Amino acid sequence: MRDFDEITSFLGDYGLFQILIIVLLSFSAMPAGYMGVIVVFVSDTPEHYCRSSINSTRYGTDWEQENGFQERGSWMGPGSCSRYKLRENWTTAAGFNDTEQCLDGWVFSTDRYTATIVSEWDLVCDNAWKVPFSTSLFFVGVLIGSFASGHLSDRFGRKPVLFFTMVLQTVTALIQATSVTWVMFSILNCLRGLGQISSLIASLILGSEMLSQSVRVTYILLGHSLGFGIGYALLPLFAYFIRGWRMLLVAAAIPGFLFIPTWCLIPESPRWLLQKGRVEEAELVIHKAAQWNRVPAPEVIFRQNKDEEEQTYTYMDLIRTHNIRNITIFGVFIWMSVTMVYYGLSLNSSNLNGNVYLNCFISAAIDIVVYVATWLLINRAPRPTFLFSTLMFCGIMLLVIQLVPEDMPVMFQVLALVGKIGVSAAYCFIYVFFTELMPTVVRNMGLGICSTAARIGAIISPYLLYMSVYSRILPYIIFGTVSIMAAVVSMLLPDTRNSKLPDLITQTKHIRR
Repeated sequence: MRDFDEITSFLGDYGLFQILIIVLLSFSAMPAGYMGVIVVFVSDTPEHYCRSSINSTRYGTDWEQENGFQERGSWMGPGSCSRYKLRENWTTAAGFNDTEQCLDGWVFSTDRYTATIVSEWDLVCDNAWKVPFSTSLFFVGVLIGSFASGHLSDRFGRKPVLFFTMVLQTVTALIQATSVTWVMFSILNCLRGLGQISSLIASLILGSEMLSQSVRVTYILLGHSLGFGIGYALLPLFAYFIRGWRMLLVAAAIPGFLFIPTWCLIPESPRWLLQKGRVEEAELVIHKAAQWNRVPAPEVIFRQNKDEEEQTYTYMDLIRTHNIRNITIFGVFIWMSVTMVYYGLSLNSSNLNGNVYLNCFISAAIDIVVYVATWLLINRAPRPTFLFSTLMFCGIMLLVIQLVPEDMPVMFQVLALVGKIGVSAAYCFIYVFFTELMPTVVRNMGLGICSTAARIGAIISPYLLYMSVYSRILPYIIFGTVSIMAAVVSMLLPDTRNSKLPDLITQTKHIRR
């Protein structure tokens, strides 16, 4: 059979059909944009102090609620995890050295949030580990989804997996908003992560396989990635007006429901249908596309070879030949490194100085600008060189942070955000690059394996951020070093600029030596 792009070239590049696909699938990426980082607001730790003893005359009074955060240091205790022991006939505990744990719980500030899961279930002090753990469970779900959805999508189709996982992500967010315990919240967090990444990858592959070579890069960067970035940018806006974590999750689920009716407008990937031997269905998709674009289509578009038998591919095919094995191994390391650094810097928004809503919006705005800039620059340099440059730039900026004096927090923050420019470009670019590297017959499985490795990096990132309790610059040193290592490895990958998508494993490119 001739090349798919050549056969379907009569459809043109930017007809009504292609524009519809770009818009709808880009919209599907918006929920994934904020679902991955909504934890910044849902799990943030408000300012808090020990609640006074029930035997204290100040327990539960207006004085405690209104003046506690200003006066706590002088009378309640030396820190947020302990308090001075109650003495008879005392009016202030200042000066006493005897302390005890917060036996009556904590009082949390409501200046920023009406409630988070931290204030809901007292996830501070000895229970503080539950916050990064619940975040990591989200990425465990993402890991499982990355691995499972690739196989399911290559076996049952891109479209069914896309819509099923979108429903899963949306319904899980609604149920999660009704969580009555931290355990219930964490389990649902895992399921929400599974739906988030599965829908994101399925929509990416579906659009890439339906669009021509010249439109594919535009779709991934200005459509899919930009939709992801806009969803990320909407998060601080929603969180600013919705200060409670439960209603924020409800609001986050609404766009997913709006996407479900598009089932009747989005077709299955004709490339996938052809690989499964479903030629008539593939031709039906192309004929409908021709009708939308108002162009004539030949009666017989694809000629089926009766001697060919459908071949079933598995994950073992990703290591079966020398070329695909090298691409898979390098992809696993690069995706894990890029995602660990990207989510590490994104989740760090609440730890930076200044307003958490503004910091999150700036971080999202950087992503959007970077996606547009990447689209403008992507064809001006070989693919490996572009990836190397972005990761090396990020690594250098993050390593320079250790040279910044303690009394210059603004410079510290600027370098962190500038470093994010590099890793944000790499994060959207690897979707373009590895979509072009993986052949159609194992593309979803290949990206699924890479994405699975990426989620291992994402699972690690909250714990690396938690290390800032001991050393503020240590997470940045780790992120910077990993980014530079990934940059070096990326130079071994083959260039796919202006290349057609490979369909068979035998068409996989050789690595560079």
